[in-house]
Amino acid sequence: VQLQASGGGLVQTGDSLTLSCVASGRTFSSYFMGWFRQAPGKERAFVAAITWRGSSTRYGDSVNGRFTISRDNAKNTVYLQMRSLKPEDTAVYYCAAARTLYSDAISDYDYWGQGTQVTVSS
Repeated sequence: VQLQASGGGLVQTGDSLTLSCVASGRTFSSYFMGWFRQAPGKERAFVAAITWRGSSTRYGDSVNGRFTISRDNAKNTVYLQMRSLKPEDTAVYYCAAARTLYSDAISDYDYWGQGTQVTVSS
């Protein structure tokens, strides 16, 4: 599967932004999907994950309560709604697909998108 993330941009503290990730192929609904981010000089970190049908979600501690992951299997798309953005949310955001595990571990994801830059100014 190929993943294409979009929706990043430059926003101010407190703003909202929604990222999208479109997947190619007809098996999107069989993948667990996740979002990760990587800030300059830091390791890639887990942001959010969602199960096949969207019945369960999980979040990293730093975004819990501010970010919402969702998916539309009919559109082969996973979303990340980001609210109350902070400068520390500045990073390249990546979507990823996992075939077998609902996980927050980078190593469990099999396919990765190219990333989209989110910059939050103070």
